[in-house]
Amino acid sequence: MKEEIIASFEKSLMRLEEALKQPKTIMSRDAAIQRFEFTAELAWKSIQRFMRTQKIICRSPKECLASAFKFDLVSDDERWLKIMEDRNLTVHTYNEEIADEIYSRLPQYLPLFNDLKVKLKNSN
Repeated sequence: MKEEIIASFEKSLMRLEEALKQPKTIMSRDAAIQRFEFTAELAWKSIQRFMRTQKIICRSPKECLASAFKFDLVSDDERWLKIMEDRNLTVHTYNEEIADEIYSRLPQYLPLFNDLKVKLKNSN
């Protein structure tokens, strides 16, 4: 099961990267945001799964990120908290202005997601 979640995270990240390479239109922006939602969700679920292998239970994204920092899975970077904040905004509200703001931040999140992917793969 651990490998399934991590594999899904990797695929989701690849799809997010593909979406961000497209010229910006309302459709491509919305597709990128949707893929970001999946990627952010799978990122913290992958961390949660890894923590379980370490006998650590974390039940929320914030709790899992704190544990992941201690295990050097993620850097102590405020962008991780912004990722989770943006994910919550995109899931619970829809506003064109907020969508544009979040879309503009997505490229900044790719290195964090990619770093997590590498560290999770190396932990197996």
